[in-house]
Amino acid sequence: MQRASRLSRELTMLSTEPPPGISCWQSGARLDELRAQIIGAADTPYEKGIFDLEIVVPERYPFEPPKIRFLTPIYHPNIDSAGRICLDVLKLPPKGAWRPSLNISTLLTSIQLLMVEPNPDDPLMADISSEYKYNKQLFLINAKEWTEKYASQQKRALEEKTNQNETKTTNGSVTQKRKGSTIGKEEKKSRLDP
Repeated sequence: MQRASRLSRELTMLSTEPPPGISCWQSGARLDELRAQIIGAADTPYEKGIFDLEIVVPERYPFEPPKIRFLTPIYHPNIDSAGRICLDVLKLPPKGAWRPSLNISTLLTSIQLLMVEPNPDDPLMADISSEYKYNKQLFLINAKEWTEKYASQQKRALEEKTNQNETKTTNGSVTQKRKGSTIGKEEKKSRLDP
């Protein structure tokens, strides 16, 4: 019961007074499954990117930290290809710094700061970390390319438009887009019938 009331308060606070560049909301009917978006900060390779995150709140919250991962691919030394994040406040002591006094808003702000200032000395992606340390220009180019490829607003608008066009209803029959062709049910029947 304590978890539900605390989560409700936190979600209300996140919707009424969200940290700059961060939004968070409940995903579906379950209170323990949340989604968040972080907008890439100015003067970083993530600028103008919109990064989606998944937040799973454990039963023992706030005594255990939420599990947070990126759904949008990001080129970062502390975030792996599965979206897992290497950040001390996301882990329990003794290795981590999670405390029950922290909240989801604090965690999302910490992740936003990690995007601005990566920690190459505690990497999840060793190759990206060494690139960040020893060839920062190449890192910036690669991170910017990934942001444009996976997190840009133009890319999102195009995906939404494509998803809307995926299935069209025309005169009661459903036309689905397929690689190389668009064949409706009626056309399939006429091609199969002799």
